[in-house]
Amino acid sequence: MTSNTARQDAAVVDKSVLANSAYADGRHLAARQSIYRWQQPQYDLPGIVVEELARTSRTVLDVGCGNGKFVSRLHKDRPDLQVIGMDISTGILADVPKPVLVADAQALPFADDSADAVLALHMLYHVSDIEATIKELARVLRPGGVLIASTNSDTDKQELDRLWARAAGDVLGIPEGPARVSLSSRFSLEKAHGYLGTAFKDVRVRVLAGTIRITDPAPLIAHLASYEAWADQCGVPFHETVSRAAEIAATTIATEGSFMITCLGGLLMCRP
Repeated sequence: MTSNTARQDAAVVDKSVLANSAYADGRHLAARQSIYRWQQPQYDLPGIVVEELARTSRTVLDVGCGNGKFVSRLHKDRPDLQVIGMDISTGILADVPKPVLVADAQALPFADDSADAVLALHMLYHVSDIEATIKELARVLRPGGVLIASTNSDTDKQELDRLWARAAGDVLGIPEGPARVSLSSRFSLEKAHGYLGTAFKDVRVRVLAGTIRITDPAPLIAHLASYEAWADQCGVPFHETVSRAAEIAATTIATEGSFMITCLGGLLMCRP
C-alpha cells in the first residue's frame, strides 16, 4: 500500500497538477507569499538576489519563476541584464515581464554555458529528479556563474502543521488527523546542501529565520487554502478542515492576542 507521504510526494511533482491547478495562475502562490508581510524581521528576498547578482553582467534565467516576483525586481533594478522567466505553467506567466518561456526545468531549452546566473527559488522540490535537475541547471551556467536556490527548513511553520492536524482530527473525530501536504520536504534546507554539492563545489547558505504574528485569521487560512490543488492527497475533507482551522485560529487569537508562526528558510548561493 502506498503511504500517505508517498502519495503526497507524487502529487507535489505531478506536472499536470502543477501546470493546471497549483500554479494555473498566481492566486495560490500569492496567498502563500502574502503571509510573510507579518514576519519579523522582514527580508527583501528580491533585493538580496539583486545584491548577489552584483557581479553578473549578462543573462539570468529564472527557472520556475512563478508569478515573476524576482523577474520584476530584476527588470526594475538591473535593466542591463537579460532576464528570462520560465515556468511549466502557461497561466502563471501571463503577468510576468517578458521575455518568458514555458519550459521544464529538467530539460532547459538553452545551450551549455549560456547563462551567467540561474535562479531556482522555491521550486526544486517540484521536480521528480532533483539531482538530475541540478545538473541541468549547472549545464547552462557559464564558467564563474552562480546558481541561487531557495527552500524552507523541515522545521518551518510547524505551528501550521499542528493546526492542520488538530483541525483534521476534529473533522474526522479522532485526536489527530493526517499531516498536511509538505511542499519543501523533498528539497528542504537540511537536504539542499547534499543535493547541490553533487554539481557545485562552493555552496554558501544564507539562513532566513523569523516569526510571524497573525492577529486576523484570514491570511493564515488563505495560506492553508492555497494547498487546494493537493486536496485529494490530504486524507481528510479539505474545505471542512480549512473551516475548522479558521475556528481554532480565531479562538487562539481571541485568547492569546495572536497566532504565532516560526519560520526558517534559506538562500543557497552555488558556484561550480
